[in-house]
Amino acid sequence: MNMQMKETKMEEKRDNMIEDLVNKGVFKIDGRQLYQLNYYELMKEYIAEEEES
Repeated sequence: MNMQMKETKMEEKRDNMIEDLVNKGVFKIDGRQLYQLNYYELMKEYIAEEEES
C-alpha cells in the first residue's frame, strides 16, 4: 500500500470518528475543536465514548 493510500484511509477513519462523536453530541475535547485534534487524541475520546454507551 502506498503512502498516499494509507493517509487517505486514515483521514477517512478520522472523519468517521469526528462524525460519530458529533452525532453523540461531542463537539470539543479539552476546549479544542475535534478537527484540531490528532488521530490518537480522537481515538482515545472515541473509545471512551463507546465505553460509556
